[in-house]
Amino acid sequence: MYAERLKALREENNLTQKTLAELLGITRSLYGRYETEHETIPIKYLNILANYFNVSLDYILNINDTKKYIKNNLNIDKKLSGNRLKEFRKNNKITQLKLAEILNVSQSTIAEYERGTNIIATPFLYTICKKYNISADYLLGRTD
Repeated sequence: MYAERLKALREENNLTQKTLAELLGITRSLYGRYETEHETIPIKYLNILANYFNVSLDYILNINDTKKYIKNNLNIDKKLSGNRLKEFRKNNKITQLKLAEILNVSQSTIAEYERGTNIIATPFLYTICKKYNISADYLLGRTD
């Protein structure tokens, strides 16, 4: 998913795992587990790294090769993200229950994402984006 791109970005910028861990406010060993995908990196940290490296989430997540979008918001908007997820789901004629089954989560989890209560988890975001060819940056409100 993102391991190769995270490592490549770090190395291209001559940075250590420790430097990026400090940026995120986590331990070097936890960052190392994110970089090898032994643990799933939360969207909030991916957003910080995307902003730091001035690249798109789509690029980091290896969804596409677009490094940067023309209009790029630095922050993730949970409400806008929820609305876009709901819009995507309705445009594709997918019920909350069906999406929950695809992602192997509860319907209430999807409802929480759509209400903007919680930001969509990294593996679920990745699955939706890859399966339906939609931008993570768009879904999270980072670009139009």
